[in-house]
Parts: sequence; C-alpha cells; structure tokens
Amino acid sequence: MRPYWKGYLKLALVSCPIALHAASSTAERIAFRQINKATGNRLRQQLIDEETREPVAPEHKGRGYEVAKGQYLIVEDAELEAIEIESTHTLEIDSFVTRTEIDQRYLDTPYYVTPSEPVGQEAFAVIRAAMRGKGMVALGRLVLSKRERVIALEPYGKGLLGTTLRYSYEVREAEDYFCDLPEVSIAPNMLRLAQTILDSKAGAFAPATFRDRYEEAVLAHLKAKQTGVVQERRPSFAAPHRVIDLMEALRRSVAEDTRRTTSRNATSPARKRA
Repeated sequence: MRPYWKGYLKLALVSCPIALHAASSTAERIAFRQINKATGNRLRQQLIDEETREPVAPEHKGRGYEVAKGQYLIVEDAELEAIEIESTHTLEIDSFVTRTEIDQRYLDTPYYVTPSEPVGQEAFAVIRAAMRGKGMVALGRLVLSKRERVIALEPYGKGLLGTTLRYSYEVREAEDYFCDLPEVSIAPNMLRLAQTILDSKAGAFAPATFRDRYEEAVLAHLKAKQTGVVQERRPSFAAPHRVIDLMEALRRSVAEDTRRTTSRNATSPARKRA
C-alpha cells in the first residue's frame, strides 16, 4: 500500500509527517484489451510524428508547451521536478469551515491521510481531535500530479479523510441548465401522494448493497461465450408509458407499494416473542 503523496501536515507551528493513500480503486472493474481480430494478438499503441508520419522511439518522447500555432517550447521532466513551492512537500491548513458549507459539486477524489512516522502520531492525533471536537473541516493545499490542489480534511476513524476539491472554473453553473425550467405550482394533495411514495421507499444508506448490474450481465455473457453457449439477446427496453393523469398515476403507485408491503409482511416468517 504505497502512499500517493508524502509530506508534512502543518497547523500554525504544529507539524507532523503524513502520507496520502488513495481511498478508491477501479482495479475490480472488468477490463478489455485492444486486440487484432485477425490474429487474436494484443495491440500496442505507437507514437507517430504528426508531420513525418514516422514512428517515434520512446527515448525521443517529450513534452512541449504550445507558444504559437505548431510551435512548441520543449520542457524537460527535470525542469518540472525542480519547480517546488511550499505545498509540494507541506500541506498547510489555511482555514476551517463547516462541512455543510462545501458545495458537493466541488468534491473530487478521496484519500486516507495517516501519520507516516511514529514521531508525528501525537501531533496528528491532536489536530484530528481538535477538528472532531469543533465539527470543522480543514482546507489546505498540496501539489499532486504537477498541480496544486485544494484539499478538505476531516476526521475519519483513527485517521483523516482528505478530499481534493475542484476549482471554481472547473464547475459549470447550474443556472445555465436550469434557467429555462418553469416554476410549477403543485397541488397539496398531489404533493402528499408523492411524499407517501418517498416514505415507502425510505431506507438506510448501504453501499455494500450497490451492484453494477450491467457489469454482472457482461461477465455472465463472457462466461457463457467462453463455454460456447451464448443465447441471442434482443433489445428489451421499452420506454415508460406517457403519464396522462399524474394524480391517477400517483394514486396507483401508492396502492401498488401498499400491496407489495402487505405481500412481503405476509410471506416473512413470524417474529418470535421476546
């Protein structure tokens, strides 16, 4: 479990060595490889010079900054690595905010933050406990993948959860999409019926129950294909019927949910008396 970033967490004059670990992974997803359908061999991508159309050897691959149309300023990796600012190695806490102040559109990538050396565990614990006691989220900055990122830190179990935040220019304005939506007046009895449906479907947030049913169907298809038994699939999607009478559709939805609940209660085993 190699850290994604190592450096120091700093709050005023208190600091401690920390490490960031990726809190999410895509390793379990089904992955496909590009192959040559004629030979069954795997394909490899090759870099081609845009002008000469000749293949480029790996040692000649570089990076350039376009200063004019078709003119590039070559930049070596060593040059970028030599550029350091304070947040390259130090995550300094700039301010504290309440969690509800952070617009969820700005939340990007989560990381687990841990002390990286025993000598810093006490300072780490003090910072974590202070935030937990105040119910605050810390905002700081650090350099990740050659970009300075704003990161929100909050207590999470024995460690901290750090979530990088998007910059304002990366978030599109909702008004650009919602401006043409009309103001709709909703009848109280219609709203009550809709809320009844919501209540009937209320439950606890349980991520372990989330399933990627499309990936499961793909995996089943691949297993069947491997054994040579593949059933022909036909499109089964049918667009929902257009609602003519919204009130009637809500009433029928409530009645259907009530029937389902009654049926489940009737088939479930009787509870034992305490």
